[in-house]
Amino acid sequence: MTSSEVSVPSVTQFVEPSQLTSDIRQSLAVCWASVVNGGGAVIPADSPLPPIAPADVAGAVDRIAERLAPEHSRLLVATLDERLAGWLLVRREGHPLEAHCGVVNHVQTQLHLRRRGVGSALMRRVAQVAREEMGLERLKLSVRAGLALEDFYRASGWCEVGRWPGALRLAPGDDRDEVLMSLAL
Repeated sequence: MTSSEVSVPSVTQFVEPSQLTSDIRQSLAVCWASVVNGGGAVIPADSPLPPIAPADVAGAVDRIAERLAPEHSRLLVATLDERLAGWLLVRREGHPLEAHCGVVNHVQTQLHLRRRGVGSALMRRVAQVAREEMGLERLKLSVRAGLALEDFYRASGWCEVGRWPGALRLAPGDDRDEVLMSLAL
């Protein structure tokens, strides 16, 4: 590959716990720990505060894997050059009044692969999967303010629908808004 050629991320969908091998689970945990240690907001409630090791999120990866089911929860994994580049989870809301909506969680891209189209590929694919395969009409997610994530999601068609001011406390004196975003499918 020449320097002018850019690899295009491939996105694979996992819908059953048995599809996630121990190698895939380990790669997810390594990515997750790297993202958390790099300042990412996706810290599991039962994890220590950063810095963390992959073992600190391995249980959370296993819980995500065990809840996968085609009608309710799907994991999308992006790869570049056959290596995990990023991932996200999409799940249907459980309450009957919200069953037409889905929630996108754990959007993560390997730090060294940012700005290479990984996140955009995941966003395109999750919208397609949610609409065409899960029958959802709307997606929602929340992000931490102060990282320009809102701009990334807006570029992918999402719109800000509200904020919880100061909802996230990163450290004493460092409170951030939780930005609520929505995507009509």
